Amino acid sequence: MRLDSGLVFLSDSRTNAGVDQVGSFRKMSVFENPGDRTLVLMTAGNLSISQSVRQLVAEQLTVDGKSVWTAKSMYEAAQIVGEAIRTVHQRDADSLARFGIDFNVNMIFGGQIKGERCRLFQMYSAGNFIESHNENTYFQIGEAKYGKPIIDRVITPSTPLDEAAKCALISMDSTLRSNISVGLPLDLLIYEADKLAVSRFVTIDESNQYFQMIRNSWGGQLKAVFEGIADPVWNATPETTTNVLSTMNLHSEPVRIPLPANLTPSINPGPAPLQTLAQQDSRFKQH
Repeated sequence: MRLDSGLVFLSDSRTNAGVDQVGSFRKMSVFENPGDRTLVLMTAGNLSISQSVRQLVAEQLTVDGKSVWTAKSMYEAAQIVGEAIRTVHQRDADSLARFGIDFNVNMIFGGQIKGERCRLFQMYSAGNFIESHNENTYFQIGEAKYGKPIIDRVITPSTPLDEAAKCALISMDSTLRSNISVGLPLDLLIYEADKLAVSRFVTIDESNQYFQMIRNSWGGQLKAVFEGIADPVWNATPETTTNVLSTMNLHSEPVRIPLPANLTPSINPGPAPLQTLAQQDSRFKQH
């Protein structure tokens, strides 16, 4: 997340090549020269590719002698990361393809270099990238869909760093609950703008007190909010009844498949009486 007050990075550590081959590899790497720059690289996709790219980023110089350690701007540093991705692609992509393996790597790269603001980029397999702006304050890679809704509802550029970290952890917990390919421990890094050094960092495992509190309280409060929302009312008039899902004056029909010719249609039972879903459920349980 790229916020007015800094950056928040969160990664899991699970990699797997099948249900019986699960491993843990840390996916966040920090390039830090205190007082000059703090850069963070997070990876998703093929582990061997991402490790090769990370090694090149740490060691490789461009043709004009530049590296992420000497780049004058975050944009220039992102170009160097992109060049490393293309170098690994040129070296390994054909060999991987012969074994039916796609060249699959995605990265989030962000941080701050002295003299400019915090910046955040999403890197693609082709070595190209996009940058975060106020209209899109965060990037997700890997299993992104499960934890995305909470971030979309909460995070804005003015969100404080600790509140953003809380949101990121809730988002990750949603993903952990819904997808076996994501797992603990987590790496959480908070970077305060203009510090030019890591502000706060923690590795989170099952015993982490705060994460356990989030896991327990978020589920309970989410259920309480759900139960506090009224059940829908069927076949009513909005003018006289609230929470109307279907109205008496606008009849809806599903797409019905015609009966086979050898079957006789049953008599239409007519419209159902006014009732909520909860009442219907209670009636079915009684019978």
